[in-house]
Amino acid sequence: MALNTSADAPLPVGEVSRLIGGWIDRLGAVWVEGQITQLSRRPGAGVVFMTLRDPSYDISVSVTCYRQVFDAVADVVSEGARVVVHAKPEWYAPRGQLSLRAAEIKPVGVGELLARLEQLKKALASEGLFAPERKKALPFLPQLIGLVCGRASAAERDVLENARHRWPAVRFEVRNVAVQGVHAVPQVIQAVKELDALDDVDVIIVARGGGSVEDLLPFSDEQLVRAVVSCRTPVVSAIGHEPDNPLLDYAADLRASTPTDAAKKVVPDVGEEYERVRFLQDRARRSVLSFIEREERGLAHALARPSIEDPHRMIDEREDQVSALLDRARRCLGHLLDRADSELSHTHARVVGLSPAATLRRGYAVLQKTDGHVVRAPDEVTAEEPLRARVAEGEFTVIRAD
Repeated sequence: MALNTSADAPLPVGEVSRLIGGWIDRLGAVWVEGQITQLSRRPGAGVVFMTLRDPSYDISVSVTCYRQVFDAVADVVSEGARVVVHAKPEWYAPRGQLSLRAAEIKPVGVGELLARLEQLKKALASEGLFAPERKKALPFLPQLIGLVCGRASAAERDVLENARHRWPAVRFEVRNVAVQGVHAVPQVIQAVKELDALDDVDVIIVARGGGSVEDLLPFSDEQLVRAVVSCRTPVVSAIGHEPDNPLLDYAADLRASTPTDAAKKVVPDVGEEYERVRFLQDRARRSVLSFIEREERGLAHALARPSIEDPHRMIDEREDQVSALLDRARRCLGHLLDRADSELSHTHARVVGLSPAATLRRGYAVLQKTDGHVVRAPDEVTAEEPLRARVAEGEFTVIRAD
């Protein structure tokens, strides 16, 4: 229930602490899961002190229990173990401190861990976080590789040495983090985000050597999986050995079986690339030579053709035909002209023979009146009327006499 307080009517610290204790008492006993990070068993003391931590959210809470409660699981529980605790929250008013009073402690077995991981895997897969189409392709030759690994670890040495052996010019941006324990998840997430924020980093490798299921548990954390999925830079998972399959393997853009395998998959081998380039050069040279030889054969075949070998041969062969056709054309045209000339002469002779001038040359005359009218009958002329007589060689005047 909310309290009615103000700057003029504040509550004392003791009252606030008492109220908080009352609220916590009403919570009742709860089952809590976490990882033991600190364990204190003082000789002769009847109470065991420990710290229970949530690796995913970097939150811890103090836990106390009677010795007999812890002795029941002392053989299988130690620092770093994951446990389930049935405890009642307690509020220590003088110091304002929250703790849990454990009445029962149960270690989380490997089988139970694997079952929970399988459930988490199915849940994340249903969201599409492991879908193949979501994965990004790795660059052929990364200029700068981000590496997340343990400090001075074998995984770091394997990645660096193998990558530089394959491509000596490759560069690394290394982030050393805890790779197991309660600090592993937040440190790995922070390192991945830092490398992803660098524009020069082309690919990120998260590497760690093999270990037990509990040791590799941080790399199956949901928060880490989501952080890797949200990266814009391709991420390679190189956790453990071949049989190990943390959830990070499914979320990463590429899974490598070992850190050494990651170096081989991310960095090309300079010797292999040199051989590939030489092979492509030889292949290109053979292709060019084959093309030239094919074109030379085609050119030789074309030059061997009669039309190319003796280009004037066809012209010489056609010259006689053209000459014969020209002579034939001249003869045909001459015959046509001769016949036309003969027809023209004949027609001219007929025209001349039928013309009035020819008639006049045969002794005939044409009488015309002074107005040029031709006289065709005697009654057209009166007595003493002058007429013009037209003959072949000229004309003269005549008068009709009755």
